[in-house]
Amino acid sequence: MATTADMRTGLIIKLDGSLYSVVDFGQNKTARAAAKVWAKLKGIDNSRSIEHTWNSGDTIFPVRVERRNYQFLYKEDSGFNLMDTNSFEQIIIGESMIDRPELYKDGQECFVLVNTETEVPMGVELPPSVNLLVTYSEPGVKGDTATRAMKNATVETGATVQVPLFVNEGELIKIDTKTGNYVERVKS
Repeated sequence: MATTADMRTGLIIKLDGSLYSVVDFGQNKTARAAAKVWAKLKGIDNSRSIEHTWNSGDTIFPVRVERRNYQFLYKEDSGFNLMDTNSFEQIIIGESMIDRPELYKDGQECFVLVNTETEVPMGVELPPSVNLLVTYSEPGVKGDTATRAMKNATVETGATVQVPLFVNEGELIKIDTKTGNYVERVKS
């Protein structure tokens, strides 16, 4: 068991029979009252996002989660097919459990979050950034660099990303998987 002092971003806790991931947390202290710990929680086994408050020192119930290396194979109607890189077992995960499904390409490395008590997959996430090839982009206007102007670019997975004007078709770009934003051009 743990207390509110063990709270951290990314921690998965059991609350009212459901699993939630801590998105943000903090502490409120007033002059006369005891300290309170608040957290913004995102549902893992449901699609709810809630805020919850505890008294400082209250017991919380963390769930032990393992991040296992998998490889994305392909997408079909029933979901995303993933292969464990150690045992070569294949599993199918529904698109609702996939983090940023538009950024997955065949052979992409990803991580499956598994509840160690039940061995049930709880979600899939990508590494912090991915490199993707720009397949379509309008040409930039020469001299239009005074402002941080952006344009749409389509990458090899079919996703549309906002990129600076100097990025052209055929270039490899790095994309932040948490935000889905352009980071930089990748030198090949």
